[in-house]
Amino acid sequence: MHSAFKITFLGTGTSQGVPVIGSDHPVCHSKDPRDKRLRVSIMIQWDGFTYVVDCGPDFRQQMLNHPIKRLDGILFTHEHADHTAGIDDIRPFFFRQGDIPIYAHDRVVKELQHRFGYIFNDKDRYPGAPSVAINRVDKDSVFMLKNQPVIPIEASHNRIKVLGYRLDDFTYLTDVKTMAHEELEKVRGTRVLVINALRREPHHSHFNLEEALQFVATIQPERAYFTHISHLMGFHEEVEATLPKNVFLAYDNLTITL
Repeated sequence: MHSAFKITFLGTGTSQGVPVIGSDHPVCHSKDPRDKRLRVSIMIQWDGFTYVVDCGPDFRQQMLNHPIKRLDGILFTHEHADHTAGIDDIRPFFFRQGDIPIYAHDRVVKELQHRFGYIFNDKDRYPGAPSVAINRVDKDSVFMLKNQPVIPIEASHNRIKVLGYRLDDFTYLTDVKTMAHEELEKVRGTRVLVINALRREPHHSHFNLEEALQFVATIQPERAYFTHISHLMGFHEEVEATLPKNVFLAYDNLTITL
């Protein structure tokens, strides 16, 4: 058996982050640090290993907020910029370690190769460019991170498929709008669930607050944390006061263990 998981929320915001540039929405002027949200990502640590899920445009700042010497790999949920645009900032880890392992669906790998060709160009590498070791994953194949099996879970994010990940009793899902029954079954039994909840109003590609609460009621974890939160959700303190006692709004720099 491995030791406990330590989960750090590196970012809990939606694609624009909170505050939104130029916005006069009251939440964007909040003085509560829990209302300031970098783009969505978590760090998972156990037995001296460290992985992150997604690598968005705030990755450098997140790594300065939570300094680590070694990064054992990056798990990608999907290809959208708020989940991938920070990949160049793996360079300090690459300079120390060599190729950084990435885990992603083949479609996501192809998109990264297209957008960040210099990282994937093994024949004519530009000096100083980082390099990765590609591990393709899909919803039907359990894979190993060191001593830990990982179960990929597929969901739909409007027209594209996204992957969430389950490690033992912990499941991380983001950018979910719908999920097939057989994928939902993979989530059952989770003790700690992280799931996206964008705002109160319905959205075409994300759970809103009501849908996220329905999902939690279906899974019945011991604890649930909402992430990928927009300023339109409202003030952290006010929203959390309305939630069931085992459901929380995640916030940047929150750390949980299990």
